[in-house]
Amino acid sequence: MARGKIQIKKIENSTNRQVTYSKRRNGLFKKANELAVLCDAKVSIIMLSGSNKVHEYISPSTTTKEIYDSYQKTLNVDIWSSHYAKMQEELRKLKEYNRKLLTEINQRMGDCLEELDFKQLHALEQEMDSSVTVIRALKYKRLSGQIDTHKKKFRNMEETHRRLLHELNYIEKDEAREDPRYGLVDNGGGYSQVIGFPHAAQQVLALRLQPTADYNVHSGAGSCLTTYTLLE
Repeated sequence: MARGKIQIKKIENSTNRQVTYSKRRNGLFKKANELAVLCDAKVSIIMLSGSNKVHEYISPSTTTKEIYDSYQKTLNVDIWSSHYAKMQEELRKLKEYNRKLLTEINQRMGDCLEELDFKQLHALEQEMDSSVTVIRALKYKRLSGQIDTHKKKFRNMEETHRRLLHELNYIEKDEAREDPRYGLVDNGGGYSQVIGFPHAAQQVLALRLQPTADYNVHSGAGSCLTTYTLLE
């Protein structure tokens, strides 16, 4: 049965278009290889798909550069000259732009100012003043942020310190209540006659010490009351 003639037009379906491209590309490369082997020809094929993927075939006996060089030599043309000229022009523009940037940087550092007239110097001064204003504002903003951070840390440390002091005082009070060897004694006065200092009753503190097994009693005295003068 005769094969139907295919109408040559763009395939709208992307999947079918990609499948057709792959099949025909492989067929084209196969024919190019047969041509190179059968006829001892130098064949080079470069293809770009619809998705800009590059596919290339080159005869095993040559390279792409050799093909281009032979093409230019045979036709007496230079396919690189226009491209090289464009690259040189682009390089010149980049060098000029770089030179201007270096000059502006040096002028902002106080160098290369001799070639500037009064208006240019005034404009440079205004630009520098504006830059300084922006930099100073940003510096104060960062400094204010650091100060706020340190204040928060300091408040946290103070709160931690107060909490630790409160816990320490609570522990000391508990230990004082639990230790039976120490305690305050209130005899209602008369300490000035005992110590021998008149008008000193308000400055005397009496402590009661619980006798222990190794307590040494002198001269038959069995009292365990010790008095201390409070210093103002």
